[in-house]
Amino acid sequence: MSVQSERIHTRLDELKREYEQGSAQLSALLQQQTTLRETLLRISGAIQVLEELLPHGDQANGDRRTGQDSSASRHGPGAEPGTDAKRVRTASPS
Repeated sequence: MSVQSERIHTRLDELKREYEQGSAQLSALLQQQTTLRETLLRISGAIQVLEELLPHGDQANGDRRTGQDSSASRHGPGAEPGTDAKRVRTASPS
């Protein structure tokens, strides 16, 4: 085998290893993205439930931690404004 052929095979092996490492890393990142998206969805749902438990006037105060309008958090990840599900309020026992 010639020197040039050996260098080509060596480089080919290096590139195949790099490709496998990159592919494994991409797979792990995609799994992490899915897990994070599911977590954000659960958090968004919990926020919505807690907001619905508050008296109506308290929601207008916004998010005290971030200073954001509380209506932004009801949309959840990837949702567009104006797409909220209809909110149903029940009278709390006095």
